[in-house]
Amino acid sequence: MNKHFDIAIVIPVFRDTEKCCSLINRIRNWPKQPAEIVVVSAEQNKVLLNFCADNNCQYTTAHECRGTQLDIGAKLTKAAVLWFLHADSVPDSKSLNIIETKCLNNYGSGHFKFRFTGERTWKKIFLESLIKFRILLGGIAYGDQGLFMQRQNYLDCGGFDNQPLFEEIRLVKNLRKKTQFQSLNTPIGVSPRRWIQGGWIKQSLKNRILVIRYLLGTQAEKLAHSYYMAPKAQNFTADQEPKK
Repeated sequence: MNKHFDIAIVIPVFRDTEKCCSLINRIRNWPKQPAEIVVVSAEQNKVLLNFCADNNCQYTTAHECRGTQLDIGAKLTKAAVLWFLHADSVPDSKSLNIIETKCLNNYGSGHFKFRFTGERTWKKIFLESLIKFRILLGGIAYGDQGLFMQRQNYLDCGGFDNQPLFEEIRLVKNLRKKTQFQSLNTPIGVSPRRWIQGGWIKQSLKNRILVIRYLLGTQAEKLAHSYYMAPKAQNFTADQEPKK
């Protein structure tokens, strides 16, 4: 019998029910299916609970902290490989096959290529290029890039930190040191809504400043308030550019 790896998908969600349901629908239409899908909501959500029940997904709740949600979800699974997805991500339909192939080839962990969803614009392409260059120089691949890893590597590297922001930094650093950490060319769709609402340059600078402050010792809980603070309302949808 050929060796294979079962893959579990863990999705933390908070006030993003529609996006999460859309993601699960997308996954359930793939030819290859994960062994498990675990949704960890930061609030009681009857709509999402019922949707998960109808789509053979495990649903649980945790307090509002993405690192805690991710870790709880990981510990509820049994599969040999863990794949962590944001609720608003748009992964490629061949992603599960690619993850399994990489793990069979002894890549113990990795991430997908950052690519904004929606219309292609120079702003998106430019920022994607900067992110790719940053990672090539040894920078951190963040959770929106669909981090995956073998379960034992997740455990050996300490899992996600129980904090609401930058929960993946220590884990990714450990994975780089202790495993073959693969940067895939296969893209994963990332919603541009935060950049659209906050301003492309302003949001990018804000993100870098928050990282620097965190690395200098500022607590993630303090930084999270600034990061998650809703930008001023705009008259456009999440995946549209504002009208000029």
